[in-house]
Amino acid sequence: MKIQMVLALAAWVINSTTIMAQETIKQTAGRDQLGDFAPKFAELNDDVLFGEVWSRTDKLGLRDRSLVTITSLISQGITDSSLTYHLQTAKQNGITRTEISEIITHIAFYAGWPKAWAAFRQAKEVWAEDVTGEEAKAAFQREMIFPIGEPNTAFAQYFIGQSYLAPVSKEQVPVFNVTFEPGCRNNWHIHRATKGGGQMLIGVAGRGWYQEEGKPAVQILPGTVIHIPAGVKHWHGAAADSWFAHLAFEVEGENTSNEWLEPVSDEEYSKLQ
Repeated sequence: MKIQMVLALAAWVINSTTIMAQETIKQTAGRDQLGDFAPKFAELNDDVLFGEVWSRTDKLGLRDRSLVTITSLISQGITDSSLTYHLQTAKQNGITRTEISEIITHIAFYAGWPKAWAAFRQAKEVWAEDVTGEEAKAAFQREMIFPIGEPNTAFAQYFIGQSYLAPVSKEQVPVFNVTFEPGCRNNWHIHRATKGGGQMLIGVAGRGWYQEEGKPAVQILPGTVIHIPAGVKHWHGAAADSWFAHLAFEVEGENTSNEWLEPVSDEEYSKLQ
């Protein structure tokens, strides 16, 4: 009896895990556009192709399914609205601007140069906002009212990646706008004080992280307020896929100082999504 109960429990766990691993894709385009004219085709498109095949994410992830689909469409020379839709879906499923450029370049050698040219025109529109370098910096500056400022060279040794610093106010309460490029974060550190002290952060633009030692990381979005008591080991910085900026307020205290510690390892940081 005990063995049967254990086997039954194991089967339930395996089944539940499989169900949880799947992600049901809901699609209504078939019914929206062809429901009255071709109801069976609409059903097959929405319920079978997307509701069943695309939803088998426990067998093949959405990112890989997008890659297979856009490769197939481009290879056949299909560069109509269906390719645009699947390029948009590929972007949502995690394929980056750099990756789609490399994917289409690779396809060109097997499917043909003209097909790749046509696909690139659509891909450029889909990934138009994903710019890099100075263009990305300028685009991020347009998202917020505070300046990005100058490269944070004075504290560069305590950061992984490029950060920028802009003083907002040096009177009454010192306030700085700190901007991080994607993937940039500061080292673990502690704000020391014999009385009072600490720091307050307010998210300004983009997406970032704050983490105290021994606790899960907390996402920082525009408007998020983080209170950091003196004596608490922590770090903060940008998400891997986003520029990020926060205001940093120095809390008044006695005998205040910063103790900079070890970097946040790539292994630790890569676990954050």
